[in-house]
Amino acid sequence: MFYFNLESLNIRCIAVILLIAGFVTTALEDKTSAEMRTYRNIDYVPTKTYADNRDKLDIFMPKQSSDVPIVIYFHGGALQRGDKSQAEGLAAQLTERGIGVVSANYRLSPQVMHPAHVEDAAEAVAWAYRNIKAFGGDRNRLYLSGHSAGAYLATLLSLNSSYLEKHRVALFNIRGTVAISPFLYVEEVAPDRPKTVWGTDQNVWVQASVSPYVGNQKPPILFIYADGDDDWRKQQNERLAKELRHAGNPGTTTSEIADRNHGTIISAMRNNSDPGMLQVAAFITDSN
Repeated sequence: MFYFNLESLNIRCIAVILLIAGFVTTALEDKTSAEMRTYRNIDYVPTKTYADNRDKLDIFMPKQSSDVPIVIYFHGGALQRGDKSQAEGLAAQLTERGIGVVSANYRLSPQVMHPAHVEDAAEAVAWAYRNIKAFGGDRNRLYLSGHSAGAYLATLLSLNSSYLEKHRVALFNIRGTVAISPFLYVEEVAPDRPKTVWGTDQNVWVQASVSPYVGNQKPPILFIYADGDDDWRKQQNERLAKELRHAGNPGTTTSEIADRNHGTIISAMRNNSDPGMLQVAAFITDSN
């Protein structure tokens, strides 16, 4: 007669399960610090292959996270350069405050032109909406953010619902947006930018701009800019905020950060006492 040693069999099964679980966790989780778990280079467009990891995103989560609010961040660089690593300093501060961050690459010009940049950003948001729960995030508390060109993308997604709707994500699924020193009115910016970004058709410039999409029932938006930003950029931020308030969006506000320029307004957010970072965190925590 053949006998099983049940105790030995159970122990071996448990060991195999733990080994597999440990392998999967290691494959996904790149780094765990005292306050933050990091997952890197997740492909948010798995059906396609983009050069230079332009379809990859990183996730930064509080170490103990369950249904935490999520900021989806897009880097700056005039839609021509930059990458998702720009968010790491801000992410370190936000995760300490119980907020997760998804930082996404997107394709850049001159390899692509509008609307590819914003279409990629929409795909990253849709990926987070579908998948962030598995990492401890709450898809019902999604926020958009970015710096400079990335803030333009975040704002455009917040105003023109068509990009997200292609992925069955509604504008009301976005709890709010923090736009850090964006340009906004493309019809005013494009004439002085390389024509590999928006082309030469002025109708396309308007379609790529925020101008046609000002209306009511938009997510709350906080525009943060530096006192050292160019005057035209500061004026665009204030103008759009005023237009959105007049259209019936009282949650639209602006804030000028002292002793900062266009670059340091984002790089300084890695600091624990940075006023810009504290405003980003407060915007999210106060609305939850």
